[in-house]
Amino acid sequence: MTMLRSSALALAFVALTATAAQSQAKDYGKALTLKVKTPISAIIKDPHAFHGKRVQVEGTIVEVCEERGCWIKIASDKPFESIRFKVEDGVITFPLDAKGKLATVEGVVAVNMLTKEQAIEQAKEMHKERGTMAKFDPSKYTGPVMDVQINGDGARVK
Repeated sequence: MTMLRSSALALAFVALTATAAQSQAKDYGKALTLKVKTPISAIIKDPHAFHGKRVQVEGTIVEVCEERGCWIKIASDKPFESIRFKVEDGVITFPLDAKGKLATVEGVVAVNMLTKEQAIEQAKEMHKERGTMAKFDPSKYTGPVMDVQINGDGARVK
């Protein structure tokens, strides 16, 4: 009876330890300072209202730069929306296993109008970073494109 109880306690301890390890957050870059989170959907709906403003957003990481770990895409609070959180190369490096984890990030919203040529170059670079150059089709870009991202300096991933 005592042996059974000891085994049950040991299994419970292992399960609790594993759960605690999974829920621990990892901080990247500067500390988060804002107290209010901005919904990603609000930024996407009216990006010009947020241009140049510091925001904190939260969401699931749906993509990580495979080449340098210099950006992550974070899912919006609305389906089929996401925003790119770009950090300075080499300052913060997100690991590929961050995909699927919850991120709280801070930075400044940047809205840029890209010419057709700039949009093609940006898309080409993104495909290169993803390792999907075979799928790159420059003919899909027919005009100027609005690029919205958060230029980041701090993140917490859990």
